[in-house]
Amino acid sequence: MEPPGEGGEMAAAALRAAKRALRGELRRRLRALGAAERQRQSRLLSRKVIGHPKYQESKRIAIFLSMPDEIQTEEIIKDIFMQGKECFIPRYKPHSNHMDMLKLSSAEDISSLTLTSWNILQPSDDDSVREEALAGGGLDLIFMPGLGFDKKGNRLGRGKGYYDTYLERCMKHPSGKPYTIALAFREQICESVPVAENDVQIDEILYEDC
Repeated sequence: MEPPGEGGEMAAAALRAAKRALRGELRRRLRALGAAERQRQSRLLSRKVIGHPKYQESKRIAIFLSMPDEIQTEEIIKDIFMQGKECFIPRYKPHSNHMDMLKLSSAEDISSLTLTSWNILQPSDDDSVREEALAGGGLDLIFMPGLGFDKKGNRLGRGKGYYDTYLERCMKHPSGKPYTIALAFREQICESVPVAENDVQIDEILYEDC
């Protein structure tokens, strides 16, 4: 007779191994993607976003500041301010799965941000002036980063759980869960992404061929 919980532990270990293997494969795909191709797909997605009905009707929008292996979001951020919308960006807390979405005052405000050890620009830890989205009116739309996605809306992140945890907090806010759109290179689209019960599905995934 097997000890209680052993089957669950084996399943969890198999899931972690499957995610780890897929992350390795996706990182290889992204390393092989040239700068010109990354820029081409980023521009195409920026146009898709700006014409998207959910984007057009949203007033309070959270968006990530891109790392080199992610869809570049600069043009979208500029348009958010041109359209008079409110823009929120992540501040990740190291050695945890806690993230806040803090208000950006302008596209130029990005140059005042701190570069973290992960090479990500974000508001500094002692910045208490910026509005946190959930302390105010919540969010209408979140643009999601990630390493890989499948067409069912499953997302493979980088393994820290920041966005899943934040979306759980959003669900407790009076305004409810915001609409979520993932921005992906077509090389990040997978046949199937291994997921656990607490992995939150994305409402929509935008990529070149969708």
